Amino acid sequence: MKLELLQGSRSRILAAAILIIAVVFMGRLFYLQVIQHDYYVGLAEAEQIARFKIPAERGLIYAKNGETPVPLVLNETVYTVFADPVTVSEKEKVIATLRSVAGSNIRENFTDLLDKKDTRYQILATKLTRVQADKIKEESLSGIGFQAVSQRVYPEDKLAAQVLGFVNASGEGNYGLESYADNRLRGVDGLLQTVTDVRDVPLTIGDKNINLPAQDGDDVVLTLERNIQSRVEQALVDGAKRTGGTNVSALVMDPRNGKVLAMANLPTYSPAEYFKVTDVAAFNNDTISGPYEPGSDVKTYTMAVGIDKGVVKASDTFNNTDSIRVADRTISNAYKGITGEITFQTAMNWSLNTGFVTVAQRLGNGSEITREARDTMYEYFHNRLGLGELTGIELANEAKGIIISPEELDGNAVRYSNMAFGQGLDATMVQVSAGFSALINGGNYYQPTIIDGVMQDGVFEQNDAPQPTKKAVVSASTSRQIKEMTQIARTSGFGSVDKQGYYIGGKTGTSQVIKDGQYSEDETIATYLGFGGGDETEYVIMVKVAGEGKIMQGAQDALPIFTDISNWLLDYLKIAPKG
Repeated sequence: MKLELLQGSRSRILAAAILIIAVVFMGRLFYLQVIQHDYYVGLAEAEQIARFKIPAERGLIYAKNGETPVPLVLNETVYTVFADPVTVSEKEKVIATLRSVAGSNIRENFTDLLDKKDTRYQILATKLTRVQADKIKEESLSGIGFQAVSQRVYPEDKLAAQVLGFVNASGEGNYGLESYADNRLRGVDGLLQTVTDVRDVPLTIGDKNINLPAQDGDDVVLTLERNIQSRVEQALVDGAKRTGGTNVSALVMDPRNGKVLAMANLPTYSPAEYFKVTDVAAFNNDTISGPYEPGSDVKTYTMAVGIDKGVVKASDTFNNTDSIRVADRTISNAYKGITGEITFQTAMNWSLNTGFVTVAQRLGNGSEITREARDTMYEYFHNRLGLGELTGIELANEAKGIIISPEELDGNAVRYSNMAFGQGLDATMVQVSAGFSALINGGNYYQPTIIDGVMQDGVFEQNDAPQPTKKAVVSASTSRQIKEMTQIARTSGFGSVDKQGYYIGGKTGTSQVIKDGQYSEDETIATYLGFGGGDETEYVIMVKVAGEGKIMQGAQDALPIFTDISNWLLDYLKIAPKG
């Protein structure tokens, strides 16, 4: 009896244990299959479904040769060689092959990288050509893989480097157009999400598949004319040798529409080797990013304001004593001896500061630069002609400069007397050139532009013709008079340096440099601003020459570069002499 009871008790215990185990298993299965269902589905999909980024092709950049686009920036496919150190089985063969084929493209410590067994990805070499990559592939090296990478190439080498900018190793645009239009140029990457086999080969089955094609970036056509750009860059090199200038810039603009035909600076660099540049100043495009006191170029602005307001004209006279008093300051002429009763045309010819301070006074009560006079100058200089304001040109790092408003404490009569001859304000070359273009084109202000259109399926689609952003900033009559004054100033002061039969005008500028809050006695900036053409004005050229610790003069150092470019342009553009 006791034995039967003991056996029955054991059976019940065993049954209970089996039941408990069964409940545990069922509970676990319920947890895994129901509660954790989504989690494990996600793990499975992560193993079976791969997401492949489809890189967009970065847009190309073109200049123009006449009306035909020519490439300045192209893309080239190069290859990165990487290793999975865990699966590399022939280390010595890998080393020998890379040294033989990849040459200087291999990483300095690539042999050590092959020993890093705690990682599955090490880059051994970069920027290999297709031929080099294929030679390595022929060796069938285990653990070695390849990744195609796109890089920028420059068929014209350094041409327009600071306009273009560059693309860094991370694929980001830096400086110039590459930075300004980075999103437009880079396009939108595509996506392929698909079920793969064990070798990560995409399969065509599966309801989780996604295929979004990449949208390549725009192929941008610049307003730059390739041959003009090249000639301007050579003119700067020649001018720098002649003058000793170390910072030399020039731009050429069509005053009839604001299109920039050339824009160049020294020093410059090679965008393909941007990583070798030791002084980042070489990346800067000083025509847009280097504000400075424009100096006597701005006398054309002051005269235009006086003419437009009816207080002065070229043949009017004033008594020049080589100095003029404004508040507690005495302003003197750089060139002395043209004294007595002289015309404002003479003041323009000899760049006499006193004449343009007198214009500012006549905008007031005749003897003082009143608040009304200052308001008028600010309205023209800043609001109408754009000095001290971003032009909106399609390039990165444009600087604003500054003009002190009469509303501010520093916007007093002394400040505006200096502004009348180009000191006491900061502006960029592109600002000064755009405003001057309006003064000599009949009075319409065009926003400077560097983009002329796009290439679409191999066809140049040009932007609509630019329209004036501000009309009648000066009257047509004022414009004619300023053109004539600057033409007389050039021909009377510099003889027959221009090709005969053409209508060329311009203004010298020599501006002081502020160092440690004071005007330097041993350094100046030379500029020349002018126009040219036949029956119609077809170009505006501005040149700037400077150098650390160097005294530069507009007539001596900048004007010859202008003349070099201008005379060449007349031939290249096949401009007919004035009828």
